[in-house]
Amino acid sequence: MLIHRPSARPRATALAAAAVAAVLALGGCDGDGGDPKPAAGKDAGPGVVAPGRPGEPARTLTAEEAAKEASRDTANSADFRYAQMMIEHHAQALVMTELVPDRASSPAVKRLAERIAAGQKPEIGAMEGWLKRNGGEDRKQPHDHDHAGMPGMATEAQLKELRAAKGKAFDELFLKLMITHHQGAVTMATEALSEGNDVIVEEMASDVAAQQTVEINRMRALMP
Repeated sequence: MLIHRPSARPRATALAAAAVAAVLALGGCDGDGGDPKPAAGKDAGPGVVAPGRPGEPARTLTAEEAAKEASRDTANSADFRYAQMMIEHHAQALVMTELVPDRASSPAVKRLAERIAAGQKPEIGAMEGWLKRNGGEDRKQPHDHDHAGMPGMATEAQLKELRAAKGKAFDELFLKLMITHHQGAVTMATEALSEGNDVIVEEMASDVAAQQTVEINRMRALMP
C-alpha cells in the first residue's frame, strides 16, 4: 500500500517555473524600448523556494540556480536500476505470500501476507508504468535477474524449505525470510533516494521505505 504524503511533483514544478524565470531575468528583453540586461552582480529576479528532497529542508534559489537544478531532474541510471530490480524483488515477495493460505497456522500471519500482497502488486504496476513511459525496457541493467545483487532475496533453497514447511514452522520461517526481504527493499529504496534523480522514483522509493519499515516491526512482533 502506498502511503499518501505531499507529492514531490511541486519540487519539479517549482524548479521548472524558476527555469522560465531565469530565462526571462537573465536573457533581458529583446523588444524595442525594452529594459537593458541587469548589470553583473545585480539582482536578476526574486528567489524561488524549491522543496527539498525527503528529509531535507526547502531552499531559496536564485533564478540561475533553479534553472540549473531543473535540468537535473531527469532520470539517471540509479532510477532505472531501482525500478527494474524492485519489480523482481517485489515479485519474489508475492511468490512467498502465495504460499501462506495453505500452509500458515497463524491468522495474524495470514492477514499480514494479504496486506503485503495488496500493497506490492500495485507498486509493481506503478514501476512498470514508469519504466514504459521512460524507455526503461531498452535500458536493461547488466545484473538483471542476478538475485545475489539484490539485498534480502531468498535463495532457491530457502524457498524450497518454505514450500515444505507447515503450521508454526512455516509461520516462523515465513516471518524470518520476509523480514530479511523487507530489510533488503528498504536498503534498495534508501540507495535510490540517495543516488537517483527522478522525482517519481523518489516518491515510490519513499513509500516503499516507509511502508516496509512498518511491516518489519509488525513481523518482529509476531515472531515467537
